Amino acid sequence: MEGHDGSFTVVSETESMREERYHGKKVVVATGYYDLPNEMGVPGEHAPHVSHYYTEPHAYWNRDVAVIGGKNSAVEAALDLWRNGARVTLLVRGEDLGKSLKYWVKPDIENRIKAEQIQAIFRARIKEIVRDGVVLENGNGVRHVPAKQIFALTGYHPDYEFIESLGVRLDPESRRPELNPNTLESNVKGIYLAGVVIGGKNTGEIFIENGRFHGKQIVEALKR
Repeated sequence: MEGHDGSFTVVSETESMREERYHGKKVVVATGYYDLPNEMGVPGEHAPHVSHYYTEPHAYWNRDVAVIGGKNSAVEAALDLWRNGARVTLLVRGEDLGKSLKYWVKPDIENRIKAEQIQAIFRARIKEIVRDGVVLENGNGVRHVPAKQIFALTGYHPDYEFIESLGVRLDPESRRPELNPNTLESNVKGIYLAGVVIGGKNTGEIFIENGRFHGKQIVEALKR
């Protein structure tokens, strides 16, 4: 992106490698965060039977599946897989499930774990992903969890590099952008931020139910 408040140019590239240019007086950055998964950095993470995105459960009926993560995406995937006949093991890095779990999901997963319908291993530190499962350590030594498919749903993050390239300042710790909370205009005049990119590392704070109002805030600011 080039230019300044009142005269911005956004340059993009199509699949056929043709450059396209768009002009505007203001720019709203609402790029989300699902393009960039939080990788674990362990051997085997990019194997064919490992995915950082959940697809659908039917291919895994009567098969061992491991879901890595303890927040909404991981828990909802584990429940969906179990309800469609998969044998599910949920591997959680923390001592318990994420505190941001949706209120209607939390009792569901807790009851499934209590009934041993879904196996849960807490304090799971992933050491390696192998062809037939996951090797982990959780204080009781190293163990192997069998799995034909692994969903590593460990979260995602905004494209901090792109946002900083626009001149927007990010907090070094939280990676939250500097902005006006009322107008959502960043420290760069004319550049506004909307959606989960506002949360920095705390992506769980912003979701459809509250992020949907960001557009209204920005439009009201532009009208003024």
